Amino acid sequence: MKITKRTRRDVVALAALCTIALAMSGCARGGDAEAEEGEVTASPGITDTTITFGTTSPLSGSAAGVGNCAADGAIAYFESRNADGGITFGDGKTRNVEFKAYDDGYDPQRALANFQQMVSDGVFGTALSLGTPTNRAFRDAAIAAEVPQVLVQTGDPLFSDRAESPWQLGLLPIYQQEGQAFGELLAASPGEHRVAILYQNDDFGLGYVEGFKLGIEGAENIEVVKEIGYEATATEVNAQITDLASTDADVFFNAMSSLAPLVIGSLQQAHTLGWSPSLFLPSTSSSPALLEPSGVADSFAGIYSTASSLSAASPAFQDSEEGQRFLDALHTYTAQTDVPGFPQCVWSWIGASILEEAFTKMTEPTRASFMEALRSVSGFSAPFLLDGGLIDATHEDRPAMSDVVVMEFNGAGFGPADSIS
Repeated sequence: MKITKRTRRDVVALAALCTIALAMSGCARGGDAEAEEGEVTASPGITDTTITFGTTSPLSGSAAGVGNCAADGAIAYFESRNADGGITFGDGKTRNVEFKAYDDGYDPQRALANFQQMVSDGVFGTALSLGTPTNRAFRDAAIAAEVPQVLVQTGDPLFSDRAESPWQLGLLPIYQQEGQAFGELLAASPGEHRVAILYQNDDFGLGYVEGFKLGIEGAENIEVVKEIGYEATATEVNAQITDLASTDADVFFNAMSSLAPLVIGSLQQAHTLGWSPSLFLPSTSSSPALLEPSGVADSFAGIYSTASSLSAASPAFQDSEEGQRFLDALHTYTAQTDVPGFPQCVWSWIGASILEEAFTKMTEPTRASFMEALRSVSGFSAPFLLDGGLIDATHEDRPAMSDVVVMEFNGAGFGPADSIS
């Protein structure tokens, strides 16, 4: 079996999408129609020998590095499991997992078109898709068609709100959790701090800022001196950085997504201006693969982020049996040729392991049974989680990964931070 990456550019109206998806699912709840004899009919995308999932991510364009990692981790995981003989499901049948990746170029309209194509291609569900605006673009359609859209690689809390998103589940800690963790550590650090904030003007950036302000609430040693937003479509943020640098703040809270040119450009502009505060970056945009090309990462007083899992570059990761399995599979089944610098490769592998755990609990070949099984996963020790971390998908308002630790960049990777300098 070959797992492929495809590009789907045609935009299809949402109404037509839902009509097609519902028709393919038998116009019944999640495609779980019952046969006349009372036996449950399998949902689209699953047979006695295979189950097919799709994912949409930016496989081309400025976010292609993280986008390919978001797909490749799962592709490598399932190809290696298929080579080992497949996965035994809760209904006793052993199946191979077909995991198909579609390119959206980080364009919401293309993501919506990709979802329509996935439904046309007969997927059972979607998983591990990257990006907030792109996942939001087809969320309503997935709900209308009752197609699982799970373990999405975004910290948008909407996807982990079970009442609002009954066919969704997030993988990563929500934005507010990351922002709050940094704010709490900053408030507990010695000295007084002046904070300048740059935020992406959408749910991503605003969520981080909301969490940060919750973390510093009541802290007398913290002053937010300026906040400036930018649009996600921006090609540079030099003017915003210049404005923030004029405050001479000693902490720069940069709620910026993983678009490499913007991250690198913001660091270079701060360096050009001689502004060297302590810097916070979200987990999605703090990879050494983004920091190192800037050439100025060592000009900041400290660079901080958050993490829930090990970095593939860490000795603990590479020395482990699972780490070697990950790297061997990644190099065998994808175009990744080195130790990945983006955490999305690892997150995708973790997400694939959660899917497997859900498959083993799935007693019927239906989307409804899958969602029930996935939401029952609790206390699961997925690979590469930080010490003490466990997967719990049972919460009404939390993603599968909920443990967050503030980390500090050490020149090669990140290690736990005790305080903010």
